Amino acid sequence: EAVRGIDFHIESGECFGLLGPNGAGKTTTVRMLCCVLPLTSGSISVFGLDAGRNPREIKARLGVCPQENNLDPDFGVRQNLIVFSRYFDIPKALASMRADEVIKRFRLEDKAGVCVEDLSGGLKRRLMVARCLINKPDMVILDEPTAGLDPQSKHQIWDEVKAMKDAGVTVLLTTHNMEEAQLLCDRLIIVDTGRI
Repeated sequence: EAVRGIDFHIESGECFGLLGPNGAGKTTTVRMLCCVLPLTSGSISVFGLDAGRNPREIKARLGVCPQENNLDPDFGVRQNLIVFSRYFDIPKALASMRADEVIKRFRLEDKAGVCVEDLSGGLKRRLMVARCLINKPDMVILDEPTAGLDPQSKHQIWDEVKAMKDAGVTVLLTTHNMEEAQLLCDRLIIVDTGRI
């Protein structure tokens, strides 16, 4: 059992942390919250909607940055953002405008046409966080967003999380970094062996 029965509530506009070691059940919890992994028991409510009955409605309001890199290696930075926006039925002109907005926000202007495969690990991570904002989500889920990053890239991600909080966006952050949790989270739970 990856998750053995945990219970928590996230307030609107806060940064809520899932802190714990690798293999604690954090990513499994996130995958269930994102309606990617079905529940074997219990229930999950996101935005007051049942995750089992309303996955499309929930997914439309989430911005998710998974732990693993799932950028399209065949496209450049800007094209990755525009193609991803199709999942949310964002009209082409609006998708183009939003892509330019997040490229500027994440300081990727000089990389806009660069193929993803040619980016450093830190730039790929910044692009993944940028991509999860393309649909202007009500809640952003960041699964180990700074794992393996150098200090400069880590601080850039932290600054973006703070900016999200300042804008009133709800953030769910999974991490095993206690410094990161202390710096960013308003509240947190510590998860280990699938339990709080």
